[in-house]
Amino acid sequence: MHKLEQLNFENSYARLPDSFHSRLQPTPLPDPYLVSFNANAARLIDLDSSEVSRTDFAEHFSGNRMLTGAEPLSMVYAGHQFGHYVQQLGDGRAILLGEIRNSARELWDVQLKGAGITPYSRQGDGRAVLRSSIREYLCSEAMHGLGIPTSRGLCIVGSDEEVYRERIETAAVLTRLSPSHVRFGSFEVFYYRDQHEHITLLADYVIARHFPHLSDDADKYQLFLNEVTQRTARLMAQWQAVGFSHGVMNTDNMSILGLTFDYGPFGFMESYDPGYICNHSDPHGRYAYDQQPQIGLWNLACLAQALSPLIPTEQSRAVLDGYAPAYHQHYVSLMGAKLGLRNTTQDDIQLIATLLELMQGSRSDYTNLFRNMSCFSSAEHTTNGTLRDQFIDRAAFDAWAVAYRARLQHDHCTDSERKARMDAVNPKYILRNYLAQNAIEKAEMDRDFSEIDVLLKLLDKPFDEQSGMEGYAATPPQWAQQIEVSCSS
Repeated sequence: MHKLEQLNFENSYARLPDSFHSRLQPTPLPDPYLVSFNANAARLIDLDSSEVSRTDFAEHFSGNRMLTGAEPLSMVYAGHQFGHYVQQLGDGRAILLGEIRNSARELWDVQLKGAGITPYSRQGDGRAVLRSSIREYLCSEAMHGLGIPTSRGLCIVGSDEEVYRERIETAAVLTRLSPSHVRFGSFEVFYYRDQHEHITLLADYVIARHFPHLSDDADKYQLFLNEVTQRTARLMAQWQAVGFSHGVMNTDNMSILGLTFDYGPFGFMESYDPGYICNHSDPHGRYAYDQQPQIGLWNLACLAQALSPLIPTEQSRAVLDGYAPAYHQHYVSLMGAKLGLRNTTQDDIQLIATLLELMQGSRSDYTNLFRNMSCFSSAEHTTNGTLRDQFIDRAAFDAWAVAYRARLQHDHCTDSERKARMDAVNPKYILRNYLAQNAIEKAEMDRDFSEIDVLLKLLDKPFDEQSGMEGYAATPPQWAQQIEVSCSS
């Protein structure tokens, strides 16, 4: 483990031409203070957790004092936002300090989100607020705990500096770690500028750094697109299986590595509703829960268009044709596992679909219902009354239970064995909006950050029964229905 001065920066992105980024220093943050520190994420960059006790720790992770070896820059990119192309976006409030190679030879970007105005701020203030920083910090760690690829949160630094959103809020800087911050829009900006040589340069850079096994292949660009397509298909299936909605699936928010990042108005679905919209800024539901899989493909088509100088159209189409089968395979497998099925097949699709229809009609809590399903008894003539009472149409549940029981008999395993498998894939704890809101309100009103750390610990092991934490698995209180999150979140 290293002290701050010993972190092993390499900064390969800074070696790309100036047209890929703008070099700049963060805007000083007045009187920064530590809000929360994530020791699990610190290990990713070999940072000794005891360094958090340094009096200058907040100075370093607010951007006020530069880390040794860092080369701060903001990345340029474009993107399709809500279906419309925007020719230049870029890091409007984020500054990449550089990349750190750890002892496992992994490279991690270290980015300050909320570090001040950049050339891409588009008249914004370049700041993040405490509210949104807490939400992203907690959700990235919640997703990691669920086993879903994601950026990570190292720490939050706050300040009493006032920032105007819908109301006056206080500023914060989130330190975000990711294997890469290259996104679909990183390629789009050069395609629409007719800078095809930069597309080649960026593709070669990403392949060499993240897909080195493709570097010497004659069809490396097509294979690269295929890797991104397959990773995106799997990510979409994982989101759907846990009931997660990203909220703003613009192409500039899509990771080239199939990671979840750029958390804004996200939400974990509570009452099962396929048309769930988590983003108050999305009244037409472009990015509703049930639209995410097809938006994933739409975004990949935008990436394929940007890569068209490198990949013939017929080859790109062949790659994209593989998205739907890959997504379907992953989704069915994940949903079958949630029901404790071994070797899920196409014959199980109707069983899964019927349960989801019953859940929709009953407004069942998505997470809790699947968690409770592990208590289903496969014994003949058992009513499974506790589960049955969670459905409005009990007769329909009874009919489904007969089919489910018959399917379980094919797996030849005990109920206790199945329960162990199901509890390992159906979380007990998710980051419900009201839980995040409780942590935010304590932080904003009293500068009490204890609830952030409680949730950080809880969500690190979302599948485990955690003593004394039952209340965190409860369905939302009535007041939680009033919580709205938007693109400012």
